[in-house]
Parts: sequence; C-alpha cells; structure tokens
Amino acid sequence: MPSSPRPLRKLGFLTIGLFDEADPRRGHESTLEIIELGERLGFDSAWLRHRHLQYGISSPVAVMAAASQRTSRIELGTAVIPLGWENPLRLAEDLATVDILSGGRINPGVSVGPPMHFDEVKGALYPDTADAEDFSYERVRRLLDFVRGKPASDFSGVQGFEVFSDRVQPHSPGLGRRLWYGGGSLSSARWAGEHGMNFLTSSVVKAEGTEGPYDFAQIQLSHIRAFRAAHPDGADARVSQGLVVIPTDSASPEQRAKYEAYAAKRTPRTTSPQGPARLMFAPDIVGTSEEIAERLHAHAAFREVDEVAFALPFTFEHEDYVQILTDMATKLGPTLGWRPGA
Repeated sequence: MPSSPRPLRKLGFLTIGLFDEADPRRGHESTLEIIELGERLGFDSAWLRHRHLQYGISSPVAVMAAASQRTSRIELGTAVIPLGWENPLRLAEDLATVDILSGGRINPGVSVGPPMHFDEVKGALYPDTADAEDFSYERVRRLLDFVRGKPASDFSGVQGFEVFSDRVQPHSPGLGRRLWYGGGSLSSARWAGEHGMNFLTSSVVKAEGTEGPYDFAQIQLSHIRAFRAAHPDGADARVSQGLVVIPTDSASPEQRAKYEAYAAKRTPRTTSPQGPARLMFAPDIVGTSEEIAERLHAHAAFREVDEVAFALPFTFEHEDYVQILTDMATKLGPTLGWRPGA
C-alpha cells in the first residue's frame, strides 16, 4: 500500500533557458532573472536543463556560476548534464570551482549514454576516439571519484617553483554528497543507490515490463523504492521528482487557455509506451493549486518524496514563468505543506 503523503520539504523548479539565436543574451538574462525571482519567493532550488546544439542552455555550469553571484541562498542544480559530452576530470574541476564560488550551493545532476545524434556529431566531439569512448556508468563513477577527492594523478609535490596536487583542485568537501543521477529505469535507480548518489526522477520513465497496462506513477514508485533499497541511507536517501506542474490561480484567461492547450497537445504521448526505448510520459498537471495538490496526493510516487523540482514548460514567455513560479511559491507549495526558505 502507498504511504501517506509527506509534507513537502523542498520546493524547486527546472527551466530549459530557451533563447533566440539572434539575441542569446536576452534568453540567458531571462533565466538568471527567473532564478533571482525564485530566491525572492523562497524556493529552495533552481535547476537548469542542458541542451547541446540547440537554442537552450549548453553550459549550465557557467550559468550556475553567474547565478551564484546574483543570489545568496537558493541552491543551483543541473537536470541533467549528459556525461557523454564531458571529460569527467575537467567537469569535476568546473563543478568544484562553482561550488566554492557559490558557498556550497550546487547540486549537479548527471546521466550517461551516447550523445544524442552521436553518428552526426562524433566527428566533431571525438574525432579520434569515438569508437573507444565508454558511455556506461563507469563515466559517472570516474566523476564521483574525482569530486570526492580520489587521486587523479600519480604525481604530487613540488616541481621547480610549482606545487602539484594528486587530486582535483579546488576540492569542495560537501559536493560529493550533492551529486544526483537522473534516471528513468530500474537499473539506473539501483546503480545510483549503490554508489551513494541522490536520485532525480522526471516526467519520463521506461516501461520495462513486457505486458501492460502501464501506469507511470507505479513505474516511478518502483524506481524510488529500488533506489532507496540500494542506498546506504535507506529510506532517508534523497529523491526529487520533476513533473510538469502549471498552477493557474493568478493566471489570466489567455494564459489559462494557453496552458491547457499546451498540456492537451502533449497528452496523447502519455497513454502508452513511446518509441524503441518504450518511454512513458507523465501527463502535465494544469489547474488551481487545490486541484493540483489533490492530483499529486493521489500520485503513488509523489507520496514517497518530500522534494520536487517542478519543470517549467519549454515554450512559454517570461511573464508566464513569473506567474507560474509566484503561484507555486505562494499557493501550491503551502497547500502541499511547504514553507518558504528564509
């Protein structure tokens, strides 16, 4: 039987940070302004999506660095950095640097697998090593080791006038416990738990069974339980859920109509597994905060988490995000038992 809903302890949001190719600065500034607004509203965290060769944030670590200097309290995360595009050693250096600059506020989320459209991009990304690259969980393990302070070199000491370390510098001691794995399968959930990571769930999971009917919430619940069963912290292991949630309490009639049309357009993909990967998508939740809270309290997976990073829709305008975030913080969050950060 599902547990009783937990009071919501941490409220976050996730943005893709879209921009116009002709004016990319405006889009990035909008993202930073939204993060600043989130801090003023008391959100616990702001998360950035990661997009390569698209018109969304391609360097979330750089954007987190900028945001860290315009905020003082809100935590900053990535959901997620695809490690197939990264060198784990260099990424560990960047993450530790930004964590130091932020005062220990970053929450890097990562995933593995070959880069999207790998055949088309491998000549630019890995011209000499494409066939030898390892896109398995081993890539995450390497990042974990470097962030947690394990040696990255066989040499340390003084050479001439220079001093060398055998581990990544700067070292940020708390960062190793703030690394997240973004997964939608049972194997990912178990691996993340076994390696002491935190677990990001989203609005996408894999339907891995051979027979239906398929229920998104039940699949996601099985992942959460598998993760915690494998984690040293057990039931206290951190899980964050990232559904698309759009409160309409203060929305104009035009905004409500736009939000409902957006959700309706995406609903057909939620009825059955999609594509060769058999992906299941959660329905977007649109309505008043009371209506949304009722649906969330009936959601089997939501009932087992006390942290969320609600995903903002991709294609809305800046003023829409202001309205949605304001309603999340002032209406929906308190309805779910959340109290804003100071």
